[in-house]
Amino acid sequence: MRETVRPHVTLYFEGDPLYADMLADIARAEVAVRMESYIFASDAVGRRFVEALAERAAHGVVVRLHVDAVGSLGAIDEEAERTLFASGVRFRRWHRWRWRRFWRFQRRNHRKLLIVDERAAYLGGFNIHAESSRAAVGDDAWRDAHVRLTGPVVAEAVRLFDAYSAHRYYRAQEQDGILLVPNRGIRGRWLLHRLLTRRFAAARTRIEVTTPYFVPDFSTRRALIRAARRGVAVSVMLPARSDVTIAAWAARAAYAPLLRVGIEILEYQPRMLHAKTIVIDDDWATLGTANLDHRSFFINDELNAVFRDRDVVAALAARFGHDRADCVRVEPARWQLRPWWAWLGESVAWLARRWL
Repeated sequence: MRETVRPHVTLYFEGDPLYADMLADIARAEVAVRMESYIFASDAVGRRFVEALAERAAHGVVVRLHVDAVGSLGAIDEEAERTLFASGVRFRRWHRWRWRRFWRFQRRNHRKLLIVDERAAYLGGFNIHAESSRAAVGDDAWRDAHVRLTGPVVAEAVRLFDAYSAHRYYRAQEQDGILLVPNRGIRGRWLLHRLLTRRFAAARTRIEVTTPYFVPDFSTRRALIRAARRGVAVSVMLPARSDVTIAAWAARAAYAPLLRVGIEILEYQPRMLHAKTIVIDDDWATLGTANLDHRSFFINDELNAVFRDRDVVAALAARFGHDRADCVRVEPARWQLRPWWAWLGESVAWLARRWL
């Protein structure tokens, strides 16, 4: 599914239309393609991107492809790498293990960004892998969220990509009501966290969170609880079936204090929900790569887009309402009656929450 909300903003909630548009834009590239992905796999989806990037590089387009060393470990094979290098693609794995800087190995490049010339930029939760394609895996394909942007904000995306590559600080500047918010480096590490806690504190009517991994730190939990106590309708949507079991246990360890103040917790049933979106009131929303967990806030390199356009906010809110029909609401009374072994698993997972 794709939805053009504004001429310069198109939203995607399924992988196949997103991948088709990304590949079409790459095929039209004349000057440069900049791409980074946490997971880039040499599967039915990834091979199409390898061929498209290699073809453009072979025709003189400057193509840079960055993947995360751990996220793409074992996903992209040697044949794909040879094809990329042979065609002239500037391929790089971020945050490899190095003895001299072993502390940096824990940090992951979790960003997903594609920029074609200065014409279009894509960002969001979709990785380049078959798990997000119905054509490849059928109805179990992951449900996610991504956006295609055009206009002046694309130049900002170029500046952001280049600053990351050169280890420079990027100062966000709003364009057309869109703000690109990374958390790279010492000056930006807490940026996403501070932004969200301020917005939660300022919420007047509603907060709708969609996230695959929900392990909120103390100040985030407190901000959500305080919002609920002052009458804001707070809803958190999570996958009922997670691809990371221990992360799901840790998320459930956080349910009890939220349920006590009336926060609605919804578990999405049909398939893996990988989207990362937040809607606050009618005039603010964000979509990107950051989960509501310690790793995204304080360790990983992430990238979110913030929207103040009411039409974009309304479209993301409508998607939340649509997904609600496929959710089961966690009832506080029944939650308290879950078996002892569930309590134990959640407690153990919560102790490991900073490393998930």
